Amino acid sequence: MNSSLLFRRVIQQYSIRSFNNISSRFTSSTTTTKNSSESSPIDSELKNKIDDFIKTNKVAIFIKGEPNAPSCGFSNAVLQILKLHGCEFKSQNILEDVKLRETMKIYSNWPTFPQVYFNGEFVGGCDILLQMHQSGELVEELKKVGIQSKLSNLKNTAPSSSSSPSN
Repeated sequence: MNSSLLFRRVIQQYSIRSFNNISSRFTSSTTTTKNSSESSPIDSELKNKIDDFIKTNKVAIFIKGEPNAPSCGFSNAVLQILKLHGCEFKSQNILEDVKLRETMKIYSNWPTFPQVYFNGEFVGGCDILLQMHQSGELVEELKKVGIQSKLSNLKNTAPSSSSSPSN
């Protein structure tokens, strides 16, 4: 394996933000002058499109594949959780656009996909959404953004163990 590639992989595991600066110092064979748009980690036009997408949708997700055909088990899990709650969402397929995929890692400071946003705020990935679902916190978070979960009535209508028939 190329030592430059190995170095990039190690650095990428620890810090996406530092990666661009460090790797360019050690892997560049020639010195070039970059203009300000090249040195910026996020293209401003793409950043504006991302901002618009996540802020205009109550639930926005960046997944691998399409909602009806996810290309990743983690993306599928997020889709199933949102569908279970009856949650409408908008999605972006990060496999269709390499620049979007790499930008989203920097934008969210989260290196993996899927990425979930509620009202423009980054929530997390599959593991966090699953944990929120299992704990019941997801019902409350959806309520905060104006979404009534299909599961919100389940905990109110479930029979309690303290009630027993009178004899």
